[in-house]
Amino acid sequence: MFENNKNIWVYMETEEGKPKAVGFELLAPGRNLADKRGCSLVAVVIGNGVEETAKQAIAYGADQVLLLDAPEYNIYNTDVFGEAMVGLIEKYQPEGILIGATNNGRDLGPCVSCRIKTGLTADCTAIDLDGESGNIAWTRPAFGGNLMATILCPNTRPQMGTVRPGVFKKPVADESRTGEIIREQMKIPENRVELIKRVREVAESVNLDEAEIIVSGGNGVGSAENFSYIKALADILGGAVGASRAAVDNGWISHAHQVGQTGKTVAPKLYIACGISGAIQHIAGMSGSDTIIAVNKDPDAPIFSVADYGIVGDLFEVLPVLTAEFKKIKET
Repeated sequence: MFENNKNIWVYMETEEGKPKAVGFELLAPGRNLADKRGCSLVAVVIGNGVEETAKQAIAYGADQVLLLDAPEYNIYNTDVFGEAMVGLIEKYQPEGILIGATNNGRDLGPCVSCRIKTGLTADCTAIDLDGESGNIAWTRPAFGGNLMATILCPNTRPQMGTVRPGVFKKPVADESRTGEIIREQMKIPENRVELIKRVREVAESVNLDEAEIIVSGGNGVGSAENFSYIKALADILGGAVGASRAAVDNGWISHAHQVGQTGKTVAPKLYIACGISGAIQHIAGMSGSDTIIAVNKDPDAPIFSVADYGIVGDLFEVLPVLTAEFKKIKET
């Protein structure tokens, strides 16, 4: 039925010549799917001055790269990037496409899927092949994160899905890998939306996706002012400030800091959860962290079940001590 559809694609998002980390992360599940299907893993790189990104994609696991490199692709534009992706899809007919669920990816995915009349599964947390049908099995949270749904797209191609940054670990680069880079040119739409002005919001400065250390506060923090304890520890560690949904809903900190099913999915080297009880929705957003430290005065808090190290105590007593000790280490 879909004999002409082959290969798994990973869209490597770039902006102003710089790649987003999620593209490299998606090469891991993409490689797994391609190996199981016995096909090639193809990275799609669209940007300006991004040939180095194409070479990196091969080192991180791609067999082939479709490269569109032109000034028109320097800044994301729905019309321009949508036209480019649709043109590539019509020419090469991939079997499946993985896209990062960034702000731009969440715009590009539906735009493309609508134009080529195929399905799109959003915010996936797991990707594999369905053993019975051979379709891609896209798993995502449903009903507020209380259950997981696995979705198949058996009747149309390509099968498409978006995946949150931080869900998958970036594979180890192998600089000895070789692959083919195919330079493409696509028609730039004449009647397209033109960008007049870009305004950087506070949300853009909160880079939880790529932070190696995150210190998060929850309901136990008690107030917006008390987030100064969280920020002080994050600052001394060179990390980012995160938060649970409860802290955000209470208005103590902006949604840009939220970690969990309805916030960011993160996988830092170190995650410190302070005053966070550990609801399943929050744990789902940070359980991929390399090391988890929990600070909570309730010894039975669910967060301790996923923590590598736990401190039972009042965060207002514990955090100043931790901050002071890390400061001493930093100064020596």
